[in-house]
Amino acid sequence: MKLSIIRSACGSLRIHPTHPGSRIGGLSRRCVPVGPASSRLMVRTAVTTGGGTNPKPALNFRKQPQKEGGFECDTSLREVVQSTKEAMLALQRRNPSIQPLLAIIQAGEDDGLLEINKKMAGTIGLNITQICLAKECSEDEIVEEVLKLNEDPRVHGVYLHLPPASLTSRVLNTLKPEKDVDGISDLNMGRLVRGDLSKGFVPPIANAVLDLLEKHDTPLEGKTVLLVGGEGSLGVALQCLIERSGMVVFKSHWSSKSLQRQVMQADALVLLGAGTTDVPSSWVKPGAAVIRCEPSLETDAIEMFSKSGLGYLTAAYRTQNVVHSCSRWFQEQQYRPWHLRSLKLQPLTPVPSDIEISRAQTPKPVDQLAAEIGVLPEELEAYGRSKAKVQLSLLDRLHTQPDGKYVLVAGITPTPLGEGKSTVTIGLVQALSAHLKLNSFACLRQPSQGPTFGVKGGAAGGGYAQVIPMEEFNLHLTGDIHAITAANNLVAAAIDARMLHEATQSDKALFNRLVPSVNGVRRFSPIQISRLNRLGINKTDPASLTPQEVSTFVRLDLDPSKITWQRVVDTNDRFLRKITVGQASTEKGMIRETGFDIAVASEIMAILALADSLEDMKNRLARMVVGTSHSGQPVTAEDLGVSGALAVLMKDAIKPTLMQTLEGTQSVVVHAGPLPTNRPWQTSSVLGGQAGLKLVWTERLCVTEAGFGADIGMEKFFNIKCRASGLRPNVVVLVATVRALKMHGGGPNVSAGAPLPREYIDEVRAKTDTQAEIDLVCQLAKECGASDAVPCHHWAQGGRGSLELAQAVNEATSRPSNFQFLYNIEMPIVEKIRTIAQKVYGADDIELSPEAKAKIDYYNQQGYSSLPICMAKTHLSLSHMPDKKGAPTGFTLPIRDVRASIGAGFIFPLVGTMSTMPGLPTRPCFYDIDLDPVTEEITGLF
Repeated sequence: MKLSIIRSACGSLRIHPTHPGSRIGGLSRRCVPVGPASSRLMVRTAVTTGGGTNPKPALNFRKQPQKEGGFECDTSLREVVQSTKEAMLALQRRNPSIQPLLAIIQAGEDDGLLEINKKMAGTIGLNITQICLAKECSEDEIVEEVLKLNEDPRVHGVYLHLPPASLTSRVLNTLKPEKDVDGISDLNMGRLVRGDLSKGFVPPIANAVLDLLEKHDTPLEGKTVLLVGGEGSLGVALQCLIERSGMVVFKSHWSSKSLQRQVMQADALVLLGAGTTDVPSSWVKPGAAVIRCEPSLETDAIEMFSKSGLGYLTAAYRTQNVVHSCSRWFQEQQYRPWHLRSLKLQPLTPVPSDIEISRAQTPKPVDQLAAEIGVLPEELEAYGRSKAKVQLSLLDRLHTQPDGKYVLVAGITPTPLGEGKSTVTIGLVQALSAHLKLNSFACLRQPSQGPTFGVKGGAAGGGYAQVIPMEEFNLHLTGDIHAITAANNLVAAAIDARMLHEATQSDKALFNRLVPSVNGVRRFSPIQISRLNRLGINKTDPASLTPQEVSTFVRLDLDPSKITWQRVVDTNDRFLRKITVGQASTEKGMIRETGFDIAVASEIMAILALADSLEDMKNRLARMVVGTSHSGQPVTAEDLGVSGALAVLMKDAIKPTLMQTLEGTQSVVVHAGPLPTNRPWQTSSVLGGQAGLKLVWTERLCVTEAGFGADIGMEKFFNIKCRASGLRPNVVVLVATVRALKMHGGGPNVSAGAPLPREYIDEVRAKTDTQAEIDLVCQLAKECGASDAVPCHHWAQGGRGSLELAQAVNEATSRPSNFQFLYNIEMPIVEKIRTIAQKVYGADDIELSPEAKAKIDYYNQQGYSSLPICMAKTHLSLSHMPDKKGAPTGFTLPIRDVRASIGAGFIFPLVGTMSTMPGLPTRPCFYDIDLDPVTEEITGLF
């Protein structure tokens, strides 16, 4: 009989004389022993692919063992390499830039293992990085490195080449199963035992052993295989794989008294954890295959492994797993169909308060909601259990995904209490998703604290059409408005500080402080170099500036009377409308008049709403004009040196917030806030809309709203947001309540804070509208050109009460639209203002004040004439007169002033007398808002 020998892959294999026909081989475990501690961590990256002249390490099959003791290692290796290459090519055909990466964490600095995997990776076409920990590294150190690799999207496989004692349950279960290409985590081992390999991985060593057994000279199907020793994961994996291959598996221990008998009866032996124990060759059945899996991974053993065909076969299976992992990751990046689970809604009669309804429903965990709509875990930043920020990387991942249909909800000119556009928006998406089973998103604005504690209340919808939890939605949310407040007031502080320093220091002193010498070296910061370039000073060496250039550089020379930037606070505080700053003696007489706006009126809010990326937001922040110099030149946030810091303050605010509605079957993207009508913005953000449109999939619906009446919110949505984003609405839903129509038809006036007349007793609920009134409104709307007009009962019934609306909207999206802008952007500023006044408001003409004319001339001179127009006027009338209801005619629209938000990108004329800071009424909402100190439940919000 002939003895076939497979040399040990990772240990010294002892070969003993045997009778002819038997086979014996060795295959290593993956672990190295603990040795003397090293005081450092080393990371080596072995780049095995790419262009250039660097050669790729590659296998030369002719130099590898062609056949070892009857086992066709070379044949197996060729097959695995070829199939992995094909998988790699298929993957790169789908995405040429994709590059799989294997990370090896090991104890010690031995390069033997790296070399064998590097050569195999070079043949396949993937990259390897090696992380060398100290030989006596702690569990915490290992976990720290594993966590880093878990979160690194470039890494698709992690190999833990560590001592057995270091592979603790904590370490194994810290490793993400999708990156566990050695299949050693509890979850992957469980999948293997269960037979579910669609997501898990087979240990490469186990695959190599099985491969050798299947290619044995004598077919082993139906034959017996004896596993000796090895109670760990490798033994479990081998037993499962061998049994599924049609062989019968028996297990034994090295100390078993019947070991000799069992060995003599076996058709194949796999020796696990043999240590110093040997199986006498006389025990081995003639023709039997014997494979030794030795646990030793000493340096010399690794060297032997690197020279062994088995070593390359194991490495080949590992790289195959890495490619499979990368392929799965790439597939996960593609659009995922929604799998929404609805929340049961049981409307009560009479309808409880908004906060009672909200509190009665238990929201789904936000990570579950995200998974149901195809948002990846790494794209989510949870803020508690019920809300989360969505990373902008989602848009990069889905950039080739076709957009869904875009639906805008607008309204007729409202009463001071609002007409329920947010409620309609939420009711519509509840009907679309929960009842028509159509993917739909609602894109809403974040409420301001001003109206929440003032008169109007929150903006989470109402009744059974709400965003939940409504108290989280209405209070703070994820802190975006606070970030805007901080950024805005940093600019204000920078303005006053700069004027003080310029007034009290010489050019030289200013220069020395603005460009300080650090360790004897004076350098410009990047933002200062940008200012020098704008000034036409193309120098980077501070010492090379002339005295005149130094003066030009250090002095902004702001004219205090022409500073347009004000501080903000998110509270209705009328006594901050006009203030004086700089009265302390330390400010050296730098006293000036200024004021506060409400926080959501900041230009930074408009920038947040219009930016389409972090870079775009940063550039817009830099362009913000805060005032004018004495020489008439605009001074920007970048001139102040503050724009980079603003981007830092806003880096999280730019990410949309994900929430849910009462019925839990649709998502809500909340981003950007409401603005008073005297300031520009009345819609949710561009980024929120883009995210919703990508996630709903083609032919499905993303619903957003435009604030106040159609003359304000809808007009700005069309002519500013649509220009900036490139998005176009497919359908407009116009909300018209009987209450508002009565008021515009001659009903009693409504004043905020005063008792309502009987006709308007129910805010945004319209439960007293008669059927005859509703039928008349629907009839007149259709006669005037609406594609459909339907009553809605979402406030009392939830999504089921808006089914007619949802069906009408869905049908309307299938029809072609003919969207057109109101004016050509290149028209003169005056003509653009006139066009809006005449075609939208119904004015005969406009009247410009001298100040407005001067401002328009200045903006033309500065090159701002091609910006769109954002009118600032009352929302209570189509005209500039709040008491003129209906559709007034025969009036001239007075333009008191014209200002510019250069960072946001529009000109905004001021119509009539407008306030940028609301005030509190006699009895604000906060009288009814309270907190239970025991349950921490909030009451009184609406």
